[in-house]
Amino acid sequence: MSAPVTLHGYYRSSASFRVRIALNLKGLAYRAVPHHLRRGEQNLPDYRRINPQGLVPAMEIDGRVLTQSLAILEYLDETRPEPPLLPKDPAGRARVRALAQIIACDVHPIDNLRVLNYLRGPLGQPDDAVARWYNHWISEGFQALEAALSANGETGRFCHGDTVSLADVCLVPQIINAKTYALDLSLFPTVKRIADTALSLPAFEQALPANQEDAE
Repeated sequence: MSAPVTLHGYYRSSASFRVRIALNLKGLAYRAVPHHLRRGEQNLPDYRRINPQGLVPAMEIDGRVLTQSLAILEYLDETRPEPPLLPKDPAGRARVRALAQIIACDVHPIDNLRVLNYLRGPLGQPDDAVARWYNHWISEGFQALEAALSANGETGRFCHGDTVSLADVCLVPQIINAKTYALDLSLFPTVKRIADTALSLPAFEQALPANQEDAE
């Protein structure tokens, strides 16, 4: 019998949200261990021994510790391949990865909590300026996504065809973040349609921040 999967995360963390979705999609039971980022629990020595970077998520699985959400998602897909998060063909995989990375590599890192805290703290920016920063970069990313999705015949019910992929797993948490800051999603109809479709699935709904044990 394999050892249980442990997911170190935080209910509001987009990157943790991605991993929760994937675990649900693949039907993998896991133990959630929360680390409250706003209280600095990610910087405590016990957690730094698990992930020296002090970020979430970190996953204990198969006798090892994995960090970085995209790396975790691809590990899950390679070791638990059903249902797949990446298409079989190289061009399809490249497209899905590119769509996912618009969110995970270009939008999310500069809207991360530690960046927002730096804007508010050392740089002394007021909350309205921080909110403008946040929505500016989400809008930039969603504009690119909307163009890429709406103009491509490979887009279906989801970002790539009619089955969930890595791109949808990354998109939905960013949509939830955008709603938190009251971004007008009507400007991105294809993006919104796909996210709404994904959120109708139990795997996504169960992974929502509000549905986590550490939700406040």
